[in-house]
Amino acid sequence: MLVLGIETSCDEMAVALVEDGCRLRSNVIASQVELHARYGGVVPEVASRQHILQLVPAQERALAQAGASLADVDAVAATHGPGLVGSLMVGVNAAKAIAYSLEVPLIGVHHLEGHVYAAWLAYPDPARDPGFPMVCLIASGGHTDLVLMEGHGLYRVLGRTRDDAAGEAFDKAARVLGLGFPGGPAIQRVSAGVQPGPPFPRAWLEDSLDFSFSGLKTALLHRAQGQGLYPPPPEGVSEEQVASIAAAFQESLVDVMSTKAVEAADRHGARAILLGGGVAANTLLRERVRRQSPVPVLVPEPSLCTDNGAMVAAAAYFRLRRGERHALDLDVYPSLPMPGS
Repeated sequence: MLVLGIETSCDEMAVALVEDGCRLRSNVIASQVELHARYGGVVPEVASRQHILQLVPAQERALAQAGASLADVDAVAATHGPGLVGSLMVGVNAAKAIAYSLEVPLIGVHHLEGHVYAAWLAYPDPARDPGFPMVCLIASGGHTDLVLMEGHGLYRVLGRTRDDAAGEAFDKAARVLGLGFPGGPAIQRVSAGVQPGPPFPRAWLEDSLDFSFSGLKTALLHRAQGQGLYPPPPEGVSEEQVASIAAAFQESLVDVMSTKAVEAADRHGARAILLGGGVAANTLLRERVRRQSPVPVLVPEPSLCTDNGAMVAAAAYFRLRRGERHALDLDVYPSLPMPGS
């Protein structure tokens, strides 16, 4: 079964073709990073308008890379939540039009479930080896969730962010430090090989598996102000000071996320830990979870961690296999809860 997947939940226009839920035929991502960098973050109206311009060219490139035509497509899937409502509408409406014209099934996919199924594109059937249950740490610009996956379509939310998501915290910290957008890659870059400065606080929240990064973000702002780095002085800032603060900030975020992921796996007898979402591309996070975890850690390559259409197509395949379909009145839901949770 060849599934066309469309992802437009935020600022990435992504279209991919996946065969049988695991074979990646093509994966086209039209990034808007440079467009939004001038604003220091994603502007929703700009993102949705850009999706309209990019969708058809991205679809044509995906079909060409796969050596396929629309006539070869057996089903169409799109992210229908959570995300920016205008961006979601572009992808869902395009998917409905394609499915209607081809007379093939339509599937709406939850964005976080898509990130989970990126592992099926990177490993030979994780459902068999290492098998369920798995603890999934899904960390991105809008989400930091710990989810127990007990089977295909069976999820239990164990913890989520109470305020800022990890990716959002990275972006805002990078803005304070003058490192640009997106913040995660910028902070990772300047932190490489740098000894972290004095440690930042960790919000452990007692026995909860929830996350909170608002206090950490405030602590970074106060330290930058105390060291004369924010607002930046006319003579410029010390790159060494910036790198030291960035490294300490990254260490705090990674410490909390990795520790809670391993703790969740231990509490619930998980057979593996799965990382997904844009923040899962962070090298320190990947290394730390692997080092701490007593069970296998599944981490797709960075291009499959960030938003992409392949993960949407993969997730849709397993829903199609269970006989699920959506009608053409499929709507978008900016705050869509995790399915089965």
